[in-house]
Amino acid sequence: MRILDKYILKELLGPFFFGIAAFSSVFIGTSTLFRIAQYVTKYGASILTVTKLFFYSLPAIIVLTFPMSMLLAALLSFGRLSGSSEITAMRSGGLSFYRLAVPVMITALAVSGAAIVLNEEVVPAANAGYSNIVRYEIEKNTRPKSQEHIVVKDVNKAGQIERLTYAQNYMSDTNTLSKVSVQEFEDGRLVRLENAESAVWAADRWMMYNGTITDLSTEGRVTRTLKFTEQVMPITKNPTDISREQKKPDEMSMTELKQYIAVLKQEYAKTSNYEVELYQRIAIPMASFVFAMIGTPLGLSPNRSSSSIGLGLSIIIIFMYYAVLTVCTALGQGGAIPPLLAAWIPNIIGTLAGIYLIYKASR
Repeated sequence: MRILDKYILKELLGPFFFGIAAFSSVFIGTSTLFRIAQYVTKYGASILTVTKLFFYSLPAIIVLTFPMSMLLAALLSFGRLSGSSEITAMRSGGLSFYRLAVPVMITALAVSGAAIVLNEEVVPAANAGYSNIVRYEIEKNTRPKSQEHIVVKDVNKAGQIERLTYAQNYMSDTNTLSKVSVQEFEDGRLVRLENAESAVWAADRWMMYNGTITDLSTEGRVTRTLKFTEQVMPITKNPTDISREQKKPDEMSMTELKQYIAVLKQEYAKTSNYEVELYQRIAIPMASFVFAMIGTPLGLSPNRSSSSIGLGLSIIIIFMYYAVLTVCTALGQGGAIPPLLAAWIPNIIGTLAGIYLIYKASR
């Protein structure tokens, strides 16, 4: 790495980490601490419990601040270099704007990659941990709750799915699953399909009613079909276990989201909410790169050397980006536009704006 790249990177990292701390503090102060205070006053949650809640909330907040911090860092670092005439000196030495922007863009790509990894490996588990503490330790609500689109996976020691169970609804008051489908696998191949109108938990087992059993050959051909009025369901998990297994979209990894979407599509259920969430797992982290494209040329503009101006401009751009993101998310979840487009429209608009600003700055 050249001395110039190291110098620009050094200028960039300070504002970037400041941005993470500043924006995280805003989210924590306006949302997280307020909710934690409610749990203390309403449920008498202990210090240990709310401390765990606080730390479980941090990964999602920190990842959310990455794009904002990248924008702030690009604006402030290039604004300072421009204000002190260092950019002028560099360009007089024959360096183009594109060359000066290289360390910023590489850093932004690295930040985007780190956010994608955290979104897959850390954030879903932390969100699930947060929800479990609230439900089971604070609210002490251990009863199974009524839910839609129940999915239960039974996995063998090799990590392969042996059985995949889907139910359209679970009614907690009657311990009943409706519109049940059970798929059984051997070595990754579907060998049996069981469908039933309902299944009821009684006498420590699930009993299915009014359905069919279809056996399949290794080639996927139907070898036998049986109808039944009553049949023991081939899963042993009780309603509490099944309820605990269910996850909200933000508690699933991308792999889990893809599997969940595939199951819902097989049952012709609506998947747009989950598809938007899946595509945003990549799109929102990539906003760090988009914001770097916008912030770097803007930092070179006259009167951008002031940190207060840079911070104010960052807030305006961030507000515009998330306003578009909110509208597109609602449209995507409602089916008005494709989920993939809903997730990427803000980045597409930002990229076009960045290309225009870079073109102007390079002239």
